[in-house]
Amino acid sequence: MSLVASLIMLQTGVSANQPAYFAAVLIGSLILGGVGWLVAAVMGFARARAFGASTRWFSLSAVCLLIYHIQFLLLGFLAVAGRQQGDLDSVLAFGAFFNIFVIVGAFCAIMGFVRLTSPR
Repeated sequence: MSLVASLIMLQTGVSANQPAYFAAVLIGSLILGGVGWLVAAVMGFARARAFGASTRWFSLSAVCLLIYHIQFLLLGFLAVAGRQQGDLDSVLAFGAFFNIFVIVGAFCAIMGFVRLTSPR
């Protein structure tokens, strides 16, 4: 038996209690993160003409992470609705593509750095 399988078998009776501040920290960080990425996207697109193509790529990266925050909220809504209806298939189908905007945002940030370091 592998080490991972034996550790999983040992954790069958383990439970955790949710801290009282969990919901406030989760919702607060989502709101502050969404507002922060919104400000970054707006400021980036406003300054893109003056600073060049790299700023547009960084702004697109900020937009992707803003969409990621919205997607996180939608996933939570689908999880609550699916739990009430007893059908979690839609949650799994939606959650399969959960990190797609993080990947696209990372690509946009990489392109921004590539454009930033290329000589004019």
